[in-house]
Amino acid sequence: MHSYLSPFADKQPCKYLAVAAAALMLLAAPAFSQQGKPKASCESLAKLALPNTTITMAETVAAGTFKFPARNTPPALQPVPAPQGAPGAPAALPGPGAPGGPSGPGTPDTSKWPAFCRIAATLAPSSDSDIKIEVWLPADNWNGKFIAAGNGGWAGSISYQGMAQMLVAGYATTSTDTGHTGNSGAFIIGHPEKFIDYTWRADHEMTLKAKEIIKAFYGTGPKFSYWIGCSLGGQEALIEAAKFPEDYNGIVAGAPLNPIVMFNADQMWTAWLINKNPEKLIPGPKWTMIHDAVMKKCGAPVDLKLGYLTDPNHCDFQPSSLACKGADAADCLTAPQVEFLTQYYEGPKNPRTGAHIYHGQPKGAELDMVRGGGVNPAGVAVDMYKYAVFQDPNWDWKTLDYDKDIDKADKVVDPLFRAYPNQIAEYLKKGGKLLIHMGGTESFDGSDIIDLVNDAAKQAGPKYKDSIKLFEMPGMNHCGGGLGCDQFDKIGTIDSWVTEGKTPERIVASKLANGQPVRTRPICAWPLVSRYKGSGSEDDAASYVCAK
Repeated sequence: MHSYLSPFADKQPCKYLAVAAAALMLLAAPAFSQQGKPKASCESLAKLALPNTTITMAETVAAGTFKFPARNTPPALQPVPAPQGAPGAPAALPGPGAPGGPSGPGTPDTSKWPAFCRIAATLAPSSDSDIKIEVWLPADNWNGKFIAAGNGGWAGSISYQGMAQMLVAGYATTSTDTGHTGNSGAFIIGHPEKFIDYTWRADHEMTLKAKEIIKAFYGTGPKFSYWIGCSLGGQEALIEAAKFPEDYNGIVAGAPLNPIVMFNADQMWTAWLINKNPEKLIPGPKWTMIHDAVMKKCGAPVDLKLGYLTDPNHCDFQPSSLACKGADAADCLTAPQVEFLTQYYEGPKNPRTGAHIYHGQPKGAELDMVRGGGVNPAGVAVDMYKYAVFQDPNWDWKTLDYDKDIDKADKVVDPLFRAYPNQIAEYLKKGGKLLIHMGGTESFDGSDIIDLVNDAAKQAGPKYKDSIKLFEMPGMNHCGGGLGCDQFDKIGTIDSWVTEGKTPERIVASKLANGQPVRTRPICAWPLVSRYKGSGSEDDAASYVCAK
């Protein structure tokens, strides 16, 4: 199964996806402004008095001298060219996947980084809070803008990598450890204030304090503020919009897990089903057979060539079409396996009422199950229920009750960690711009996010229908990877939307190999999808149009 930036497990693999996401925001970053000259010395900020804040570091980092802390050493960074038609600004991004990917592990070259003021602080909005943040401020040529970068990455550590991308582009930037360290949710038990910090308060407090620090250094606060995050960072993005609509002018929320406890219930669903009835287990080779059948049923010619569906949401493949006519065989499914595959696509339902809990897996993403097999639940999902919902380190996921336990989770966690359509509507009405993106081969089909976008736009009213946009990226896995084009200019898109009113409808995304683009394709604002014109290279965005 995909690894997710869900609450508490070791998020190191997805950290690199978060770094990639941060890097890709810069593909077409705007030119530096000359307005951002410091009005105070960096070191003087050590004495800055802010509520519930202790500044623990205030030092000038000379150009090209920054050293990554050992715990946060990212993979080697590669230059990223701008997509076709973009002005182009140098950016960087790690090789695909976790350490050991094509680029291999290593320390990035910081020799060309500009000088900056590095501020570290500890925030204590409650007596049990211990929130670490850092704020990096360009020593010269600040562009007057601020980005919360890299949030949603490795739990319990600050995203130096994400901040680095923003710093090089001229932004003031910040990140937080969300108020805890380590890769377990055990910190929640006996510490309700720390859980509040984790779900929303650390991000909001970081935002407020970072803006004050920026103002103290430059003599003025940021003119525009943005949030960029994916997976858990995408969920944090929605929470920021929902609870604090004035914190950020523009937000890019990648693959948000909303509502998160329902998503976590889905992450345990397949393992729970197989545990209840082992005959439902589908062997790995059969998943390849299933995927081939889905592609044959729903794939356009260009989909078959590229290996993924352009529009998985409208695939009408039925598991019953693969039912064995007689004995079990490699090219068919037994009755229990047909039932399992149906439940796999549908997602968990309340066994008493039949009500939908969370949509299941998208058509066309079946090969993911070849790796995961479905027999083990996601550890991050188990942690959420074990520590946050039940406060019991001995809780056994096999005992999960998809009726009563989901209701309990909803009452305990959702008030802290869920964004509702009416809240998002208020963000839009206050002038915020919200861009949501997700992959076409995620381990969830996106219907819940589509519902959120539709409901929020409806509640905000026609005047604000162009203030929220959803983009599904065909063939992309969770926050990156997969066969599809998985990289696009996030910060350039949100910045031009906020500052120039350029509503995104069609964005060119790229697929890189060894740091070079090998394919481009448009991603289209929902409900449109990119369609091949029928001529031209399948690897060229110019060969596609956005259509229903």
